[in-house]
Amino acid sequence: MLGRRVLEIEARAVVKLSQRLDDSFVRALEIVLGCGGRVVVSGIGKSGHIARKIASTLASTGTPAFFVHPAEASHGDLGMVMRDDVMIALSNSGESAELLVIVPLIKRQGARLIAITGNPRSTLATEADVHLDANVAEEACPLGLAPTASTTAALALGDALAVALLEARGFGEEDFARSHPGGSLGRRLLTRVSDIMRTGEAIPRVADKASLSEAVLEMSRKGMGMTSIVDHGGRLVGIFTDGDLRRTLDKLGDLREQNVRDVMTPGPRTIGPTRLAVEAVQLMEEHKITQLLAVDPDMRLVGALNMHDLMRAKVI
Repeated sequence: MLGRRVLEIEARAVVKLSQRLDDSFVRALEIVLGCGGRVVVSGIGKSGHIARKIASTLASTGTPAFFVHPAEASHGDLGMVMRDDVMIALSNSGESAELLVIVPLIKRQGARLIAITGNPRSTLATEADVHLDANVAEEACPLGLAPTASTTAALALGDALAVALLEARGFGEEDFARSHPGGSLGRRLLTRVSDIMRTGEAIPRVADKASLSEAVLEMSRKGMGMTSIVDHGGRLVGIFTDGDLRRTLDKLGDLREQNVRDVMTPGPRTIGPTRLAVEAVQLMEEHKITQLLAVDPDMRLVGALNMHDLMRAKVI
């Protein structure tokens, strides 16, 4: 089956690439880590598409990078490249005319050059400060013409460089989230309790002198399956939940004269409004609760949230 053969050829190309990795890779890492500017990635044709992806991966993993089209670079875009930058140039043959035109200008500018090619003896490879060998034994294309295994190898090499740089920089989950605020990780790690909690009149709340009937009415009005209990200064003293109501019904008969403070759960679980929403999820799961009250350092009630709020915010 041709599809399986293509995958096998490309997989072998990547395996061979890993076996060939040497000190040149380490030198490339050192050059990028020592870069005082940005990484400029360039290539033309299929190599250009791979270069765009490598630039994007570098930028999202802690290495400031962008793509420059080599033909456009010859017509003004080379002004984006400064002496403190590093250029990564991709060309399977290592003889792409559009790249070779700008190489002397890059070097004259003082920027360092890393080449990724399939030909260590090519012009681009010999002109570079460091050459990374992405040579493949064969293309997966039956005609041996369409860049397939060679582009896969170049992409894998770029990924290896980006991930090694990520580790060397100590780039962590929170750093990644800041680069991906629209993604699920960004939402989980950057959303705070204050961003999603209910505030003001939306918080279910009764005074500690309220009757049980008033507490049940407040629970019904606010639809959170609970109400907070506060003192005259607005400080949280307890919580009354659906579970507390069921337990109270089992114990008592007429509830109309019952004070809510006598049947509430004192000292409920709370969280600060500046804490991450993912911490609220962990707290709820740890204590097997579905609602959480937010309080300030003086225990004054400032918000409330439940699992539904967290789901709507796509934190879980």
